[in-house]
Amino acid sequence: MSTARKLTMAAAIAEAIGQEMERDPDVFVMGEDVGKYGGIFGATGGLYARFGKERVMDTPISETGFIGAAIGAAAEGMRPIAELMFVDFFGVCMDMIYNHMAKNIYMSGGRVRLPVVLMTAIGGGYNDAAQHSQCLYATFAHLPGLKVVVPSNAYDAKGLMIQAIREDNPVLFMYHKGIMGLPWMAYYEGSTTEVPEAPYTLPFGEAKVVREGRDVTIVTLSQMVHKAVLAAEELAGKGIEAEVIDLRTLVPLDRQAVLRSVRKTGRLLVADEDYLSFGLSGEIAALVAENLDTIALKAPVRRLAVPDVPIPYSRPLEQFVIPQVEDIVGAAVQMMSAKAAAGARP
Repeated sequence: MSTARKLTMAAAIAEAIGQEMERDPDVFVMGEDVGKYGGIFGATGGLYARFGKERVMDTPISETGFIGAAIGAAAEGMRPIAELMFVDFFGVCMDMIYNHMAKNIYMSGGRVRLPVVLMTAIGGGYNDAAQHSQCLYATFAHLPGLKVVVPSNAYDAKGLMIQAIREDNPVLFMYHKGIMGLPWMAYYEGSTTEVPEAPYTLPFGEAKVVREGRDVTIVTLSQMVHKAVLAAEELAGKGIEAEVIDLRTLVPLDRQAVLRSVRKTGRLLVADEDYLSFGLSGEIAALVAENLDTIALKAPVRRLAVPDVPIPYSRPLEQFVIPQVEDIVGAAVQMMSAKAAAGARP
């Protein structure tokens, strides 16, 4: 039986990669500062010492170059893991990501496999300003050809990373900086969880009910899961039982988990750290709207997300634009009173 220890999310990701490197000699890592430094967010910690510079490769600051090299290596039968340090940097290498990584399986008629994992850091909350604080997962989920994985805790991160490495399709693995468990950054401690030592996988496309409830469904992912759980605990003190759904992956998306929950509660609140317009919150709202023949909504759908502005450097402004625990609580309370308020109108 595999023993479990508590690991940070950074340690769980590094352990997953290391175990797959031991199992399969075709797995290797490349990116900026992934070697001796262990990745600036710890996702490759300890791997350089174990596997050496031939399999854990520090690259020049040329995202187009090393992501392109990863795509070529995958096409030739290897299983590269490339780290794009911040997702915000995708602009300099988007041609490689979307016109090659995401499309070349289709363009080859399925004759080329591309088992590439592109992992990258997302999220704000620590005053790194507009060019280092975005989530952007909806941007990539919108573009066919990539699987998009966004874990919220160490246990899920290990299982989803091993699944990603074993995939024959390209996977974008996105970890939030604020839940990696780094000693130099404040983080949500709930992301540090028990993790089995033995390798295991978690299937893509299966959301998790983090907390059961009967009154309102909160659909979310990544760091926002922890805010939603704290909000649900506060709501319980007000007599409101919130159900919290952690999507875990956007592509594939577990639509049925969302629908099952909203059919039960009759209320949907989407809490998202990505931008409001044209994003995840709109997709989930549309999913429920398209299934109103099987859902009896008790209140209008609510969406909490980042307004369509760059993430501010100023801490008060950054906290204002990113949804917080109190925002989730306030929205849920308003939703619970919506029916009563509507009934009181003449």
